[in-house]
Amino acid sequence: MQAKNLKGGQELLCINTQKVYDWIINEATFDLNLTLDDVELPNGISCDDLDITCEVTPDEVNPFVILNREDRPFMIDGSPITLQLVTIQKNFDVSIFVNGITAPIATESFTRCEQVILCAPDGTDVEVTYTDLDCFVCVFNCEDVTPGVSLELGITVRLCQSIQSVFDVTLELVADFCQPRDILPFTPVCPTPTIPPQCPVLFPTNGDED
Repeated sequence: MQAKNLKGGQELLCINTQKVYDWIINEATFDLNLTLDDVELPNGISCDDLDITCEVTPDEVNPFVILNREDRPFMIDGSPITLQLVTIQKNFDVSIFVNGITAPIATESFTRCEQVILCAPDGTDVEVTYTDLDCFVCVFNCEDVTPGVSLELGITVRLCQSIQSVFDVTLELVADFCQPRDILPFTPVCPTPTIPPQCPVLFPTNGDED
């Protein structure tokens, strides 16, 4: 039997997907204090002309670990409900760069823990996705020693994270089958010259006051 063209028609489907039990967006900021001894700076760079930046990334093996979840009673809109206090361990690597050189002079691992309230009963999985992850060097102290330098760094890390509790389910629904999209034409053109956006509200001004 030939397969029917299902475009424009619907069929009863059975699919595997994830049910989202709960979902929050959470922002966190924390400070790190690092001490690096005997750091070899690139040739020609000394403590006097040092410019330090950082980059933070989730650990490649275990970016996060769910340590514990405890049932907690709550009263929401007059109705009793049991939610879970979830303890999340987050593991990161922070790389230190100097004077715009692409290779880091050091990479250190660190861990931070956090607790959130979720509807995450036993059997659900808690997933953490970072929508933004950034850091900057707030303060540093550099001291010349032999054979390298000693660095004391104060680093601020800021992250935005999507935290969901999910469970694999099998759903029955009536839906259309997807069809492949049309191929977009590709005709490269030369860009027209542009100028940066201006700020006429701010500048220029003739100094007149209303």
